[in-house]
Amino acid sequence: MSFRVLNRRSVTGLLAATLLTSVSTGAVFAQEYTKESPLKVALVVHGNLGDKSFFDSAAAGLKKAEEDLPVDVTVIEAGYDRGRWQPAIEDATDQGFDVVIAGTWEMNGFMQELSPEYPDTKFILFDDAPDFTGGAFPNILAINYRVSTAAYLAGYAAAKISTTGKLGEILGVEGVTVVEFALGFEQGAKAANPDVQVTRAVAGSFDDPAKGKELALAQFAQGVDVVFPIAGGTGIGALQAARDEGKLAVGVDSDQATIFAPTDPAQAEVIFTSVEKKVGESLYTAIEQTLDGTAPYGTNLILGLADGAVGIAKNEYYKKLVPADVQAEVDAEEAKINSGEIVVDTGMK
Repeated sequence: MSFRVLNRRSVTGLLAATLLTSVSTGAVFAQEYTKESPLKVALVVHGNLGDKSFFDSAAAGLKKAEEDLPVDVTVIEAGYDRGRWQPAIEDATDQGFDVVIAGTWEMNGFMQELSPEYPDTKFILFDDAPDFTGGAFPNILAINYRVSTAAYLAGYAAAKISTTGKLGEILGVEGVTVVEFALGFEQGAKAANPDVQVTRAVAGSFDDPAKGKELALAQFAQGVDVVFPIAGGTGIGALQAARDEGKLAVGVDSDQATIFAPTDPAQAEVIFTSVEKKVGESLYTAIEQTLDGTAPYGTNLILGLADGAVGIAKNEYYKKLVPADVQAEVDAEEAKINSGEIVVDTGMK
C-alpha cells in the first residue's frame, strides 16, 4: 500500500507514484480487503496541504489509516482555483476508487451530483451534509462537528487570561461551519467575563496569510490581546502577527502549537490552546467502519465534545500560559457541557 499526494495536474497517468510505503497490522478486517487487495481511497483537497490545520488533519488521519488498515490512499490537491475542484472530484470518481472523500459545503454539490451516477462508490463528506430526506444519497456518509462546544472552552479561557478584556476573531468566510467556532467562542468568553469585547473580522479567503496578518494587526491596534483565527492558511498570518507583537492566539482545527514547535518555537509559545476539530480521527474511524461494514452511509453524523470529536489542546503551552485556577474552571465548564447543564449555541441542525 502507498500514501500518495498528487496535485490536480498530476492525477491522470501518475497514480502509481509512491511517496510512502506502509504495512498493514494484523487486525481483523472485512474478508475482501487485505494488504494485497486494499480498500482504495481518494481524498480530494480543494486547496493544498500545508495549512497546518484542516486539510493537514484530514490527510494525517488517512495516512494513519493506511499504516494500520488494509487501505491504499491517494490525496489529490486540487489547489485554490475553484474551476479545478469539480474536475478533480470527477476524475477521482472515474478512477474507480472504492471511497472518495472531500470536505465542506464547497464540495457538497459536486458530490451530490456524482453519488447517484456511481452507486457502487462510497463517498464521505466531512464538515457539511446533503439532504438525506427520503433515503436520498445512500452511498454518502456525512460527518459534522459541533465545534462550538470546544470553542466555548477556548473563549472562556481567553477571556480569563486577557488583560485588556478585548478578544479578536478572524474568519475565513462566514459559512455555517466557520461561524460555529465563533458562536461557541463568544458564548464562552461572555460566560467568563460578561464585559468582554469580541471583535470579528472576515478575510473572505482561506489562502491569504498576508490578509490574516493585516486583520490581526488592526485588531491588536484596537487593544485586542488574544486573537482566534478561524481561517485555514489565512489564519497562519494572524498567528504570525500574534508572535511578532507578543500577543496570544488560539489555534484552530489541529493542535497548532505542537505542529509549529519543531520549526518555529516562538510561534508555538503564543498559541495557548487550539480548538481541535478532529477531522483526521473521524475519517480514520469512518474508514475503519467502512471496512467492517458498520459505517452508517446515508446519514449525517454530528459529533461534539462528548463524542471526543472536538476539544481543546491542553498541552505544555496551555499549562504554562493558563493559570491553574482557570484550568480548573475550564474543566468544570467542560463537565457541565458534557452533562447538558450548559447548552452551547450552535448554527448546526
